[in-house]
Parts: sequence; structure tokens; C-alpha cells
Amino acid sequence: MLVMMTMWTRRTPTGVVVVAMTDSSATGAGRESADSGAVTDVDPMLAVYRHDVHKLRGRSHAAARERVAGVRVNETVPLGADRDAALLSRPHGEPEQTVDAHASPSRVSLLTGDVVMTGSLGADGRGAAVRDVVSVEDPVAMHEAWLSFDVAALFNESLYYPYTSLKYHTLLAAALLDNYRAGVGFEELFLTVEDPDGPVTPHRTVLSTPEMQLCITSEPGDRPAARLGDGPARCFADVWARLLVHPFDVDGGRRWRVLDAQLRRIRSWSTALQYVEEYCRRFDPRSGAGRGDGLGGGW
Repeated sequence: MLVMMTMWTRRTPTGVVVVAMTDSSATGAGRESADSGAVTDVDPMLAVYRHDVHKLRGRSHAAARERVAGVRVNETVPLGADRDAALLSRPHGEPEQTVDAHASPSRVSLLTGDVVMTGSLGADGRGAAVRDVVSVEDPVAMHEAWLSFDVAALFNESLYYPYTSLKYHTLLAAALLDNYRAGVGFEELFLTVEDPDGPVTPHRTVLSTPEMQLCITSEPGDRPAARLGDGPARCFADVWARLLVHPFDVDGGRRWRVLDAQLRRIRSWSTALQYVEEYCRRFDPRSGAGRGDGLGGGW
């Protein structure tokens, strides 16, 4: 039997640390814990997009199916990328229900306060859309599919934090994993503004709308960028405020000013990215603004 040795490393402020070194059979390694040095026979950059499929079905990880549409799902994400992505959006520790009237996997919109999904997962072709996306076998194509995966945006990443977004949690986990696999530590990462008319960066682009495109990378180049910080935390508002150049003209319209003001308050990363998508889809800030623009007196 052919045995392969797999070594994962992550760079920390004090140097490069080996996180996991394992052996696996060429015929398949099975599911184990990444933090205990596990490997899997599924490409990690596919597994990361499939790791929370059980949440689309309102199930816990322990009660989840191992396969959907014939492919392996609910795999453990290597290098702690899923854990770190979760820490970007919700606090560490034992969760408590934060909205008394809500105990559902359906996301609550921070923009409207409404639950965004009615009916079941199987309604309106949602089940078919899930099967289509999880069946994608090319990692780059999988990333592009998730950027426009509206079904995942209907779900929160934790029912204890209903304003969070499963779609953007998954994209954040993928961006962290791709950077970690390249030997990059969290403290070296930047939120970087990309050209919304340019191509997405595979696995690194975490938001792509006609109005703006954002990615997480250690190599921002000459693009506007702000460092994420020393470790994963709910710090989106702080990072957004540190951007010296924003992806839109705040002085060019009231709707842009409203969006900018809100993003300086929202600390949860998946909540903030979902808010941008929903806000731009609803109000189209490029159209300009003034009184009577539909934002309401409370804005």
C-alpha cells in the first residue's frame, strides 16, 4: 500500500510552526480532526466549500449526511481555517441564543430585520441549486460558484447568531485556508480592495458585486488595503475604518455615505459582507441619492 506523508504548516509571529504531519493511504484517508493532524482524500480547497452543507439542511454536524449529490460533504477544514473564520464573525466559547424570537437556520437581515427565507430548502429550486454547487469538482469554479450562491445567503452560520451569513463564512474560511496553505500567518493578511470590473482572485476574493470587490491576501501590492490584525476577531469595522481608500466615492452620494457609516459599526465579518451585498442589491448606491431615496427617515 502506498503511503503518503502530508505536512501542513502555519507561520506565526515567532516563526513557522508545523501544525500537522500525517500519513495516508493513496486509496483514501477518511475523515479526522484537522487540529489533531488529520488528512482527507478530498481536495482541501473543495472540502472547505462543502464543510457546512449540513447547515443548509438545518442539521448539526454530528447528524449530517456524509454525502450530498454523491459527493463527500461536511469534511473537517484543515489548519483551523474554519475555526478562525468563525471567530471573525462570532465570539469564542459556548453560544447562547441572542434573539429570543429566532431559533432557526434562516438568516435575519440586518438591513430589514426580517427573516430572509420562507418555505423549505427544497422550495423554489433551492435543493437543486445546492446539489449543483456541491457537485462542482474544480476548486476555482467552486469558488466562483460560491460568490454568486444566493441559497447559502439565506442561512446563518449559527442559529445563535442569526445575522451572520453562511455564504460569507464559507468564503472567509476558504480565503484563510488558501493563505494558510501558502505558509501565510493570519497576522500577515490584509483586506484588499480589488477592481470590481476585474477578475476575481481564486479563493481570496470574499465579496464580488458590481459595486465593489474585496479579497483577503498577504500581497496587496499597490491596491488599497488594511491589515486584519494579530489574530481572528470580530473586527470588520476597525479594518474597514483603516482603509485609506474605499471602493466607492463617499462624497458622491448619500447612499454611499450611509453604507460607509454602517460598515464602520458592524464588527462581524460575515454579517458585514452580507450587508454590503444586500444593501447594494436593494438600493443600488450608484444611482445617487437625495431626499426621498427610499432609505427612510431613520437613516
